[in-house]
Amino acid sequence: MDRNTATPDRDTVSPRSIRYFLAVAEYCSFTRAAEVLCISQPSLSQQVKQLEESLGVQLLDRTSRTVRLTAAGEVYVRYARRALVELTAGRRALHQFQDLGRGMLEVGMTPITQYLVAPLLESFSSHYPGIELHALEMPQGDIEIAVGEDQIDLGIAFTNSLLSNDARSSEIDTHVLFTEALELAVGNDHPRAEQQTPMSGQTLGQLPLVLLGGKFALRRHVDLYCGEHQITPHVAMETNSLSIILEMVRLGRLATVLPSAIVCAQSELRAVKLIPELPQHAITLICRRGASRSPACIAFAELASEWSSHRCTAKSQERLRPCPLAESCDRSRQGATVVSQ
Repeated sequence: MDRNTATPDRDTVSPRSIRYFLAVAEYCSFTRAAEVLCISQPSLSQQVKQLEESLGVQLLDRTSRTVRLTAAGEVYVRYARRALVELTAGRRALHQFQDLGRGMLEVGMTPITQYLVAPLLESFSSHYPGIELHALEMPQGDIEIAVGEDQIDLGIAFTNSLLSNDARSSEIDTHVLFTEALELAVGNDHPRAEQQTPMSGQTLGQLPLVLLGGKFALRRHVDLYCGEHQITPHVAMETNSLSIILEMVRLGRLATVLPSAIVCAQSELRAVKLIPELPQHAITLICRRGASRSPACIAFAELASEWSSHRCTAKSQERLRPCPLAESCDRSRQGATVVSQ
């Protein structure tokens, strides 16, 4: 066979074979990778073998019960991951159009930020009905990874202050939208519902609480507050659902810690002041550092900045009761930042 004829086939590497190879490398098993990819194991093995043949090296050591990367595989896997990220970004970019008449936008949010920015999502959908908006609920750590690896377009996170560094990495940028105070919340029938004087931290430690699980940012901030003030919280229930938290607190026995805006919007919840006070937190927009942003991405960031600067100017009669955040939101408007292209 003519060498010049054979070479192009040898140099061809398909995105599918890269994806299959990375799955085997991640799970250290052809069987497990085939299950996750929903393909047969022989097909998976064939694709990986073809990849090795096209590269002219062995990427996987199959001699033991657990599949391992060879030395060549350890080198190649880093480039393969990068290549797949770029291919995924390119595929999404093809769905974006400058006139914003069509396209897709994927935004990752925690349960808390999803509740706080629901009006923003509705506003974006109203302004750009041709853009298919995907609001994905996930822990904050997963949001940062997904944004950094270009699996989603944007994230909205809950950080512990305006100067927080706990959501930063070399792959993402964060842009403060607004600040939000935290409050201890109880139901209308809770024994502490009518308390007028601030509650001590030690008394807080005696209350049964319902909180988000430890993988969520709000829970980590509550634990940090308790640790700083030598409080041992009585966590009676954990859940990943904000709806369950609201319902359990409404029933009257359990208390929780929530952003003030959420407590303010619930007629069946009461806020109880604490001494020392719970800290303020920042709601931030997360984007991939140095990425070329789609028109939909830019439009969402601009709308988010505009919306956040006006979110606390609603008329008092439109609220269930006066919002305790009005003054703090006025002060935080200067912190709102537009994500530039």
